Amino acid sequence: MDDKPPFEFLSRKPYMSPFWAAHLNPIPSHIFSLGHFPTPIHHWNLPNLPKGTEVYIKRDDLSGMQLSGNKVRKLEFLLAEAVAQGADCIITIGGIQSNHCRATAVAAKYLNLDCYLILFTSEKLVDKDPGLTGNLLVERLVGAHVDLISKEEYASIGGVALTNILKEKLLSEGRKPYVIPAGGSNSLGTWGYVEAVREIQQQLGKGSGGITFDDIVVACGSGGTIAGLALGTWLSGSATKVHAYCVSDDPDYFYDHVEGLTKGLQAVVSSRDIVNIQNAKGLGYAINTAEELTFMKEIAKATGVVLDSVYSGKAAYGMMRDMAENPRKWEGRKVLFVHTGGLLGLYEKTEQIVPLVGNWRRMDIWRPSLTK
Repeated sequence: MDDKPPFEFLSRKPYMSPFWAAHLNPIPSHIFSLGHFPTPIHHWNLPNLPKGTEVYIKRDDLSGMQLSGNKVRKLEFLLAEAVAQGADCIITIGGIQSNHCRATAVAAKYLNLDCYLILFTSEKLVDKDPGLTGNLLVERLVGAHVDLISKEEYASIGGVALTNILKEKLLSEGRKPYVIPAGGSNSLGTWGYVEAVREIQQQLGKGSGGITFDDIVVACGSGGTIAGLALGTWLSGSATKVHAYCVSDDPDYFYDHVEGLTKGLQAVVSSRDIVNIQNAKGLGYAINTAEELTFMKEIAKATGVVLDSVYSGKAAYGMMRDMAENPRKWEGRKVLFVHTGGLLGLYEKTEQIVPLVGNWRRMDIWRPSLTK
């Protein structure tokens, strides 16, 4: 009897690693099909590029899962392990507008699992209803349990300790929780973007006109995405350089974190040899300058691509600033920018964005009969 499900989406299926990653350990045995892959790649007509530079964009913002972006690739592996371990609920942690937490809440509910979110916010808001703006609207609609903490508590106690506190509480109540770290960024989640490298290579092999990319550029918020992209690119023997623009912490922290993630897969390589990390956090995580938001508005107006304000907006801003300041470094290169999603987080920035978009008016209803 054929036990193959009639539809692939939301099905659990065996995982076969790329041949060039077959020596990594551990290799996941299964994944859940949660995203819409492959995500498209297309030319990105950015203004004011260095001479001969071409930029393409990989639209991981179109991965499905209620606009979840890059997070769904990690969750395909993480939730397969959760289900295999018999979990009945998921715990994860992030900022008040965390894309990862929203994606996890949706994916958990798809698989009939409860979801518990620990969200950090400002001290003055931690005892108030967090509202329904952006990601919170989706999380609360799908029934996620939201525990609020202050940013200060998150910094002093730490994400691991906080999720363990909630895990112990749920265990005492007879539940079977599975903990996913912030951003889904552990060694298992790293497989999501090792697999994405194979996807990109397959896309380049199908009617791309012989395009190869000299550079891949992506935002870095928790480290798992850049770890997978960098490791996969290196293992596959590609000469492509991976550039990450970090939007929290600093490059030294992420070099250490990426190295820890790759060592967790028994990959013997220095993170500094496989990825270049630059600082793009500006005023701080999820805080934007007027210049950054103006840049995002101008890119949307020029190209139709809407960037988010926390991740890809800052990464693109950093990339374009580097191209303007160091044009010879980028001249004649073909660059792939990975859009990691996050559109819903923009709703938290509407007050800052309103002054930048004045293209509206009361319609002037002109009729010839009224002028006689």
